[in-house]
Amino acid sequence: MSLIIICVAIIVFMPFVAKIPVALEMHRLNGYDNKNPRDQQAKLTGLGARALAAHQNCFEAICLFAPTVLLVLALDEHNVYTVQLCLAYVLSRVLYLVFYWMNWDKLRSIVWVLGIGTLVAHYWMLLIV
Repeated sequence: MSLIIICVAIIVFMPFVAKIPVALEMHRLNGYDNKNPRDQQAKLTGLGARALAAHQNCFEAICLFAPTVLLVLALDEHNVYTVQLCLAYVLSRVLYLVFYWMNWDKLRSIVWVLGIGTLVAHYWMLLIV
């Protein structure tokens, strides 16, 4: 179960890691504007815009992953497969970030679908038990 908790922690803190390239790109855009960061972020293009979108998507990923894992834990249905699914989800999210930053849209979409597939698999396993 501790691996599942580690996976949740990684997903919860991933937006902070994803913010690093956003902040770097904001700094390149006339310095980091801490008074109006969202206005400055709206002006980002290229890598900066992609990094911002990836950062925002990390928050969406929390909203999908956390309830799924909490349900698995609350129903005491965690097993080796749920751990593997959690690890696969984390890997898909890491790859998603990298592919977003690199502008590899097709690979990004593939790993996004694979990540969603791990969530579907969790619910499938819960329903057939």
